[in-house]
Amino acid sequence: MTKPTSGILFSRTDERLGRFEVRAVDPFSDVELLHGWVTHPKAAYWLMQGASLPDIEREYLGIAAAGNHDAFIGLHEGRPAFLIERYNPAEVELKGLYDPEPGDIGMHFLVAQVPESKRLHGFTRAVITTVMELLFDDPSVRRVVVEPDVRNTAVHALNEAVGFRIVEKIEKPEKDAYLSVCTREMFLASQGVAR
Repeated sequence: MTKPTSGILFSRTDERLGRFEVRAVDPFSDVELLHGWVTHPKAAYWLMQGASLPDIEREYLGIAAAGNHDAFIGLHEGRPAFLIERYNPAEVELKGLYDPEPGDIGMHFLVAQVPESKRLHGFTRAVITTVMELLFDDPSVRRVVVEPDVRNTAVHALNEAVGFRIVEKIEKPEKDAYLSVCTREMFLASQGVAR
């Protein structure tokens, strides 16, 4: 990890793809950027396809005001490239649907769509690695908990690549999901780091 600069909350350098940084979402100045990302046809699992600009602004103002949920913009080489949401799964998304443990944190991530000609091999893997390093940078976090749609095979493969294992299939109001968990040790093992 490198020392973050002003406004940057977390930074890491990928040996192949360069600098990844994370900053807080600004619901006002980031609204157009976020709207373009979450309403893109390839972001169908984000479940915001019909959202308007005011809808997105309200959503991220609500997240910013919540004490158990926050959102971040991920940068690649200084350019906005991905979205992260971090939440307390015992209070948001999974409340009443699983048995929480001390040190649990939940997350969602979304990689911005870029033209085929500008895609970098291994980019999404580098993004989820950045997300996991950000989450585990907090020493109180012991386990990351996610609930991706059962149909989202691409994210299941990415999750597995960074150490997640599926615990069970759960029914949420908006989707059937695979409750999946990854401990700090599971993540480090997936990265080839001995503990």
